[in-house]
Amino acid sequence: MKVYLDACCLSRLTDDQSQARIREEAEAVEQVLAGVRRGVVELLSSEALEDEVRRNPSQERRREAQTTLPLAVTSIETDEVIALRAQGLVGLGYGPFDALHLAAAESAGADVLLTTDDRFLKRTARKLGNPRIPVRNPLSWIKEQGL
Repeated sequence: MKVYLDACCLSRLTDDQSQARIREEAEAVEQVLAGVRRGVVELLSSEALEDEVRRNPSQERRREAQTTLPLAVTSIETDEVIALRAQGLVGLGYGPFDALHLAAAESAGADVLLTTDDRFLKRTARKLGNPRIPVRNPLSWIKEQGL
């Protein structure tokens, strides 16, 4: 199973864990990463994800996210097709990085893109831009998958 974690998921691991939702989502992301280590999940990354992680102003959070990126079996380069798809998604109200993540994950044939970004989840749930892959919250996805 090919899974793309966006920067929000990677950052969830270093978010303040005092809120139940954040703690549960972080645990779900950890379960996905455990699946990667066991070989039952193929982690996908992209140039856009690497760029967004690099821009994180917190050195600790940036370093933590960067330790996860090498677990990816593939890093998707932004080509013209991905750039055009992302541009169309931005025109529909997606954030620039959200659009690039979705376009890259679609291009790589991901089975799911996981995010903790409620705004991103709402846009894809409304089928804005006709997402070609499911975009899910890691906690609900983990429960569905039984991981």
